Amino acid sequence: MDSREPLHHGGRLGEAARRWGIPREQWLDLSTGINPYSWPVPVIPGAVWQRLPEDDDGLADILRSWSGAPQAASCLPVPGSQSVIQTLPRLREPCRVGVPVPGYEEHARCWAQSGHTIVPVDPSRADDDEQWLDELDVLVWINPNNPTGDRRNRSQLLHWHDRLCERGGWLVIDEAFLLPDEFSDSLASAADREGLVVLKSLGKFFGLAGLRAGAVFGDRHIVSALEAHLGPWSLSHPARFVMAKVLEDRVWPAEMQVRLRDHSGRLDSLLKSAGLPLSAGTALFRYVDVANAHAIADGLAEQGILVRRFDNPAALRFGLPGAERDWARLESALASLLGSAG
Repeated sequence: MDSREPLHHGGRLGEAARRWGIPREQWLDLSTGINPYSWPVPVIPGAVWQRLPEDDDGLADILRSWSGAPQAASCLPVPGSQSVIQTLPRLREPCRVGVPVPGYEEHARCWAQSGHTIVPVDPSRADDDEQWLDELDVLVWINPNNPTGDRRNRSQLLHWHDRLCERGGWLVIDEAFLLPDEFSDSLASAADREGLVVLKSLGKFFGLAGLRAGAVFGDRHIVSALEAHLGPWSLSHPARFVMAKVLEDRVWPAEMQVRLRDHSGRLDSLLKSAGLPLSAGTALFRYVDVANAHAIADGLAEQGILVRRFDNPAALRFGLPGAERDWARLESALASLLGSAG
């Protein structure tokens, strides 16, 4: 992989519309793993648009309360996890950085772009012999993994952190797809530890990807350096306003977690009924290892359904349909595609 080349991610709807000759508004986009049932954003007061954001607005305390991060941990609201992923590699001299493969490829690309040596880590073999940890200066771990959904419990991750920290290493945890009722596995509550950085996103669970809002918790020296690199007003005033409101809502998240798990199970059953292999993933997406992933993705695209395709290994990721007509459309498309193939 050339670290200078941009990566392809889900949600590239304009590109799909041009390639397949199907108008943008006619697509069913299941490529991103973003909650299709967004938190209802309230009217934003005019003053929020007119004034620059201020970092003493109480948002950091709200984020700590939501995440369980201790007061001693640094907390920085940021314009999405991606801003941190791109900036963190600039805060260390070139070193050896472990990243899970498969995993969100921006991590490896950004560390490589800053001159670091990337060490691929196979999650399925990470427990066999932890000697691999001793070869690393930094470990980036995605929990749960995007796109496979692989999960690690808190105690194992903290054990890895201890082992890295003994040599001045860092553990960077990307928790973009961790739901609020799964925070018992979050490392935010341990984010006051040296050499630990935890990334949170509001885009996935709350369905607010366009807001570009997230937070980083962790080692005060690392977070302070990160803040200096991002500069003042990196997160817009409207984004800070919406973040505060959504994180103080206790009713919507509780109801939404139940709904998402129900719909994730429904999607799993739909994929099995269509003849696809057993899926893995999270409450927000299903991941299917399938040899003819390319042909299936293209066959669905011909019908105006966009899914995320992976090449190594060959696999597909399906986000959740929203309306009932979307469920019916996916079911019909898979039946016509896989039924005729069988």
